[in-house]
Amino acid sequence: MITVALPKGSLFEESIQRLKTAGLDFSGFLEKGSRQLQMMDRSGQARGLLVRAKDVPVYVEYGQAQLGIVGYDVLRERQPKVAQIADLGFGGCHLSVAVSSDSGYQSAVDLPPHCRVASTFVNSARQYFQSLDLAVEIVPLSGSVELGPITGMSEAIVDLVSTGRTLKENNLTELEVLYDSTARLIAHPLSYRLNQDGLSQIIDRLRESAVGVSP
Repeated sequence: MITVALPKGSLFEESIQRLKTAGLDFSGFLEKGSRQLQMMDRSGQARGLLVRAKDVPVYVEYGQAQLGIVGYDVLRERQPKVAQIADLGFGGCHLSVAVSSDSGYQSAVDLPPHCRVASTFVNSARQYFQSLDLAVEIVPLSGSVELGPITGMSEAIVDLVSTGRTLKENNLTELEVLYDSTARLIAHPLSYRLNQDGLSQIIDRLRESAVGVSP
């Protein structure tokens, strides 16, 4: 039986819809008041696991799920040992360096050496500033990263940006884009190679659902 790891959060509802087009109906997760963390799809051919987005690749890497849907930002940050199968073309956003709008900085290289940069994307932020040969202190945060420059704890932040509304409301300005992110289909490498339980047919249908879709 195929098990699919589904991400809680912003990618959740669209993930359910895409899987439905591929013949796996987990719409029961969308029922009002539902607290289920696992369920069979309506055809009985697959099981869905509802997990935190950051945990999707963990379940796939360790074989508890054969398929998963997760943002490229999570894959880029964590570098899990999974097969990246397809760009599903939804959930578009980007990882950016941002500063206070009145800071006067025009680009990331204008930041002073050894300044603090707050982020939940510690590895991506560190790699980026290393590529600039700019020594900074990465301050790891799990949320409300925008408060870094506001409180003076950090000179800049590295965070995901979708519409830009949160930055604007907190008087922050983007300086650089590190990379773009969309929802990706991932698979357990061995299960993918062996095509267990007709995995390739489901993958093909999910790929078809992404054709012509813009992030």
